[in-house]
Amino acid sequence: MKAIITVALVWISIKATFCQTSDTLIYAQGNIVNGATKEAVVAKVSYRSEPYGNIMGTLSGNSYSIPLFDGQRYSITVEAPGFAPAKLLLDPANAVDRKVIQHVELGLPAPVEKKVETNYSVGKSLTLQNLIFSSGTATITKESYPELDELAKMLRTNSNMIILLEGHTDIVGDPKKNMKLSQDRVDEVTKYLVFKGARKSQIQTKAFGGTMPISREKTEAAAKLNRRVVLKILRN
Repeated sequence: MKAIITVALVWISIKATFCQTSDTLIYAQGNIVNGATKEAVVAKVSYRSEPYGNIMGTLSGNSYSIPLFDGQRYSITVEAPGFAPAKLLLDPANAVDRKVIQHVELGLPAPVEKKVETNYSVGKSLTLQNLIFSSGTATITKESYPELDELAKMLRTNSNMIILLEGHTDIVGDPKKNMKLSQDRVDEVTKYLVFKGARKSQIQTKAFGGTMPISREKTEAAAKLNRRVVLKILRN
């Protein structure tokens, strides 16, 4: 009987400790929006505890909720296609009612010309973040024109420059069709740049299909990250 009472008291103690931990746990929460329009943006959120990174993970969505264990600070990186990455530090010391509210406003990436100015050496590469195609096709959407216009201007201004356009798709579907789609897309980009005054001899292309994904997660956010065209400087 005494043993049963002892076991019961231990269980009550453990349960009380768990409840206390649950009641005092601090959460970091926030919405992810377009900084210009304030519309919700689906993004990939990577987090890690600081300074040692003993707790880390990823999630996706247009909001996040992360428990801050043991009073540790957490760093997060928020990434979405067409936007510049955002990095934040979440500190439980800033909690109000056990919540650290930190909304994330994503801004547009720097213009391609400014990016290349800081990455001008041969071999440097960058993803054309604002290059968007109609779903499943090689049709370039009008939202892509400003960035492509800047790229065409850069090629006209730097007549010795030669670039490589690398086409990538997501990992869903037939690999052969994805390979052809990625080639069709970089071909369409080439046609646009030539139409805007760049010389065709300045542009080389290579298709990778879905063979080099950034993420293998089976989510739409991951698929958007994988669908991309990468610009690499071959000669300047």
